[in-house]
Amino acid sequence: MESLTFESRDLARTEEFLNRAYTKMRIGGGTDDVSARITREAVGSISIDRLDIGFEMKYDADPLGKICLCVVEAGTVQDHATDGWQDAFGPGDVVSFAPPDRPYAGKVCRSRYSITMFDPALLTRAAGVDNRTGGPVRLLDHRPHSAAAARHLVSTINYLGDQVLPDSTVRTSTLLQSSVSRLLASSVLAAFPNTALIAQDRADGRDAHPRTVQRAIAFLESSVDQDVAVGDVAAAAGVTVRAVQTAFQRHLGTTPMAYLRQLRLAEVCTELLVGDPAKLSVTAVAARWGFHHLGRFAAAYRERYGELPSTTLGR
Repeated sequence: MESLTFESRDLARTEEFLNRAYTKMRIGGGTDDVSARITREAVGSISIDRLDIGFEMKYDADPLGKICLCVVEAGTVQDHATDGWQDAFGPGDVVSFAPPDRPYAGKVCRSRYSITMFDPALLTRAAGVDNRTGGPVRLLDHRPHSAAAARHLVSTINYLGDQVLPDSTVRTSTLLQSSVSRLLASSVLAAFPNTALIAQDRADGRDAHPRTVQRAIAFLESSVDQDVAVGDVAAAAGVTVRAVQTAFQRHLGTTPMAYLRQLRLAEVCTELLVGDPAKLSVTAVAARWGFHHLGRFAAAYRERYGELPSTTLGR
């Protein structure tokens, strides 16, 4: 996990930091009014930065090699150009700044905004697309497909940046880290037009029979403590993602990942029942099994077992 804070009123020092923190870039601006403050919270391949650029800063940057999302809170980003398009962003806008393999340029005009970056491979894994046959998932537009989708994505980014990434518990659980990665990637896929949507539209449910569910359940029960995505479940069942999702809905009335969460809730329950209340905490057990939102975890646990997890531990 990485946390950092950078502040400077020097243009050369600011450029040096941006080169270290993002990618090779050239910046320009007046030397008298330079003001920059940047904070970062990061875990794994995900980083969420808050930037306050208090001057007109021109930038010309090399490819980032990552998905880069920008949410503008105040001020503007003008003349931003990359991959054959140019646009300007203002307060409330959320955009994909540039494809991972493309350079970009523009001007930040006394703006306060956030930058969220992560490995593009997370999109492919969250979508359940076979990288060997379908290729990596790509975003097809730099703006979300609707205002509601944009608001949901911003809410997810704020939740991760304010509550999840700064939490030291995240670094202790591989399942928790994979859950956070999948939440962010899934929110991005839901917000932006992307190639995974096209691939899914071409799929069908011809393999949605009980044997598919049986193979999938056997895989999930043997992998309950592993980092599992829906594409892994489909591969284990020998069908497409659409087919395994249809099979679970048709025969169990749920989804593969929801079924996996129920298996993990059962593991939590077992640990709480046999654990020593003086040495064990509900938060630690929940984190170990990939539950990062304690309120939702407690509600799901109570719905399943009829009591709060703290009550189970007390018994």
